[in-house]
Amino acid sequence: CFVCRESGASITCWETGCDRSFHLPCAAEGGCVTQYFLPFRSFCWQHRPEQTVEATPEENSTCLLCLEPVEERKSHRTMVCPACKHAWFHRGCIQGHAMHARTACFQCPLCRDRDLFRKEMTTMGIRVARRFLPCWDPQEFATLNQRHSHCDASECLCPGGREQAEEEGPWQLLLCSSCASEGTHRQCTHLMDSMESWECHSC
Repeated sequence: CFVCRESGASITCWETGCDRSFHLPCAAEGGCVTQYFLPFRSFCWQHRPEQTVEATPEENSTCLLCLEPVEERKSHRTMVCPACKHAWFHRGCIQGHAMHARTACFQCPLCRDRDLFRKEMTTMGIRVARRFLPCWDPQEFATLNQRHSHCDASECLCPGGREQAEEEGPWQLLLCSSCASEGTHRQCTHLMDSMESWECHSC
């Protein structure tokens, strides 16, 4: 193995004329890429595929998944969505996401593109779990797409109750600008009309 220098390396670079071999567990450390679809090709660090999309991360860009800084350019460790060109992530982070999301749900965390994103990521060596998703009960998860719609103030002052929400005025319902999981009427939290956003105590 050209990475660990031990024997038993069973994977050889697909590039004609390249005799570099490596163990599968050594591939990540050696910067190698293995494509987990037919014909299941593997490449060493020198001959691995590179992203061709023209994109450069903005200053202080962070990984969408771990929120840690990414490198200043595309690399083996720093990847970008080929569809929106704004979603940056670490290779290790998107690999973890792929194993949890599985084939049916694997998509760009930002723009939600599936086809172009999935094709690019698998070409770049991201392995997507192919296990079947369990049968979810649609009614059990129906609330996931519903917007929070009541006042959570300790004392709701609205005559119409916590569920009443108007477009403007004292009984306009504002949701927390950070989590959107709590809401308040303007009057119940004594918010001025000029305030466009509000944050709950938790945030």
